[in-house]
Amino acid sequence: MSRPRKWRRVCGMPVSTLFGPMNTESMVSEIIIMTVEEYETIRLIDLEGNTQEECAERMNVARTTVQRIYFDARKKLAESLVNGNILKIEGGDYKLCQEEAVDFGCGRCRKRNGAND
Repeated sequence: MSRPRKWRRVCGMPVSTLFGPMNTESMVSEIIIMTVEEYETIRLIDLEGNTQEECAERMNVARTTVQRIYFDARKKLAESLVNGNILKIEGGDYKLCQEEAVDFGCGRCRKRNGAND
């Protein structure tokens, strides 16, 4: 029996979940699905400037897991940009920080939930 997948901690859901070309003539392109945890690695590493180790700690997974998730996310972003495909963010194996029974959370959640630190 295979080992059950570990839930990845995600700070928040994306505001927008569908991205793609604005010219309607090319709307026949395939849809690329990016998982919520792939989105979270892009947010933590590329936007916030965290290292893979810091990202792994915040998502509560191993660094090698983050490395694989991040690689898959970047490949999907590149495919969407270069080929003009629609990118849709949905699904995955994740739990939102506020769903977890933990006191620490992440900086973004503490600010949003009004906790002091």
